[in-house]
Amino acid sequence: MSVIPVVIDRSSPVPLYHQLAEQLTEAIESGRLSPGDPFENELALAARLDLSRPTVRRAIAELVSRGLLVRRRGVGTTVANEVIHRRDELSSLYDDLVRRGVTPSSEILEIDRARISPVASAAMGLAEDTPLVYLRRRRLAGTVPAAVLTNYLPPHLADISEDDLRSTGLYEILRARGVRPTVAHQVIGARRPDPTERRLLGLSRGDPLLTMTRRAYDAQGNPVEYGDHFYRYDQYAFEVTVHER
Repeated sequence: MSVIPVVIDRSSPVPLYHQLAEQLTEAIESGRLSPGDPFENELALAARLDLSRPTVRRAIAELVSRGLLVRRRGVGTTVANEVIHRRDELSSLYDDLVRRGVTPSSEILEIDRARISPVASAAMGLAEDTPLVYLRRRRLAGTVPAAVLTNYLPPHLADISEDDLRSTGLYEILRARGVRPTVAHQVIGARRPDPTERRLLGLSRGDPLLTMTRRAYDAQGNPVEYGDHFYRYDQYAFEVTVHER
C-alpha cells in the first residue's frame, strides 16, 4: 500500500478535509495511486496526519462521491478504475468516452426494427402500437464493459446500419442523418443488477448499477429516442450543474 505524502496547513482558511481531499485527488489523477490500489484506511490516515476521524472520513467520502475511490465490504477502500463523467448536456456515452480519450466500441445484443412497446411509445408521445426500432448494445471503454444501452427510435430510422452501430455513437449516426436531439428529460438512479446484468458488466454480487432513462426530442418537438441504460458503478459518474432560479 502506497503512503501518499500530505501537507496540512492548519493556518489556512481552506477546511482541513478539503486540503486532504485535494491532495489525495491529485495523487490519483497523477497516477501515483493506480486503479485497484488499496487505500490507506481511515484510522491510520487520521493518526498519521494528526487529524480527527470525522475530518478524514469526510475527505474520503468526497473522493468516493467523485468516483475516485470505491468502498466494498470485505475488500475495503480501493482506487477506482478510470471513471467516465457525463456532464449535464445532451451527449451520448460514445461522445463522452471519446472526449475522455478512451476508445469505445459496441456489441449488438439485440436489434428489432419493428418492436411494439406501449411504454416506450407513450414516453415518446406516439401511438402505443407504433413499430419502433429497438436496439440493445453493450458499450465497452477499451476492453472494459462500461454500460448496456437500450434504445427505442421512431420507425423512420429503421434502416440504421448495424455496422455503424458497432463503430459509431448513436447521436453521431442521428446527426449524420440530419436528426439533432436538442432537449431531453433524464432520470438518474441506482439499483441492484440481476444475474444477466452482472454477467454483461462483469460485476460481483452486491455491486450496484447506475441507471438512466432518457426521452429526447429535436428542436421541433419530434421524438428522437427513448433510452433505458445502465452503467458499471465504478466506470461512470454524472455531473450536474444546478442554477438558482
